[in-house]
Amino acid sequence: MAEYRILNKCGRAKRAEFHTVHGVIQTPVFMNVGTAAAIKGAVSTDDLQGIGTQVELSNTYHLHVRPGDQIVKKLGGLHKFMKWDKPILTDSGGFQVFSLAGLRKIKEEGVHFHSHVDGRKIFMGPEESMQIQSNLASTIAMAFDECAPHPCTREYMEHSVARTTRWLARCKQEMERLNQLPDTINPHQLLFGINQGGTFEDIRMAQAREIAQMDLDGYALGGLAVGESHEEMYHILDVTVPCLPEDKPTYLMGVGTPANILEGVDRGVDFFDCVYPSRNGRHGHVYTRYGKLNLFNAQYELDERPIEEGCGCPACRSYSRAYIRHLLKAKEMLGMRLCVLHNLYYYNHLMEQIRTAIEENRYQAFKKTALEDMKALGSL
Repeated sequence: MAEYRILNKCGRAKRAEFHTVHGVIQTPVFMNVGTAAAIKGAVSTDDLQGIGTQVELSNTYHLHVRPGDQIVKKLGGLHKFMKWDKPILTDSGGFQVFSLAGLRKIKEEGVHFHSHVDGRKIFMGPEESMQIQSNLASTIAMAFDECAPHPCTREYMEHSVARTTRWLARCKQEMERLNQLPDTINPHQLLFGINQGGTFEDIRMAQAREIAQMDLDGYALGGLAVGESHEEMYHILDVTVPCLPEDKPTYLMGVGTPANILEGVDRGVDFFDCVYPSRNGRHGHVYTRYGKLNLFNAQYELDERPIEEGCGCPACRSYSRAYIRHLLKAKEMLGMRLCVLHNLYYYNHLMEQIRTAIEENRYQAFKKTALEDMKALGSL
């Protein structure tokens, strides 16, 4: 079963190990996002191993729609399907149901909506989300929740969060049932609950205290980085994370920039995920210690340096900015692939540096220097 062990603390920043059936996760960790069981940008699981990826994240909604979770189960589960033997976290599908699905009806039992792929009618509630994730056989399943729109009224948020909490209790019950079935691929599947409440700090704190009593395997903060300012998000972390169990991992969903991650770690967050490194890489935007470069810019046309001096990623070990810029301009897929590999390596390596800084009780100094360096190119 899962074991979460804090190795050191530096302020509120935690350096920990999370033991799972698919291996030990060293935290703080950035999860590389492979929504449909693949990282966008022609990145293979062999590539992920080579750039230091610890956890791959896939999405329940997308895999349910295509190819279908029953098909993945028949093929032995997500790990076997995509040839990845390390931990996988599956998002519950809640965010996609509420952001992609267009017309939908939210009821106590769940949500009726239309697929964004072919328009067919789909129903998803707590039980269905757990069943799909059980079929996918991920290491960590996320509870089904509503990511309320931003902004919304206090009344709407109160009703939404109360329902999300009721749904969480149903998720836990269903997960316990599924893990006992004889044909379940991963009977050790873990469940993380999700804290919601937008920027209403009292709603956030009250719900965090309530779900902390449910003794889940981990706890996430959802519904952030959806339009509020960075300062608002950091304030919500300041007041909410202390209401969640310190002896369980904390996950800030869908966040974020390198600066967001540095600030999140400083407030006790263990897990992060974001599409930025792969999405930006596909558009020629690459991360460095000193901020972000746009390789489409003419200034790199004759630049023989790697994306970042001293970087150990496959792009920087072999290729120049000039060559990668040429590939991007020529719409050669290799250019996109190299940028994505570099960005994911950058994020994974940043997490290694963060973990070392916490171990050595110098996280505050590391964070200060890293944030100052990132401003050099005028971009966080």
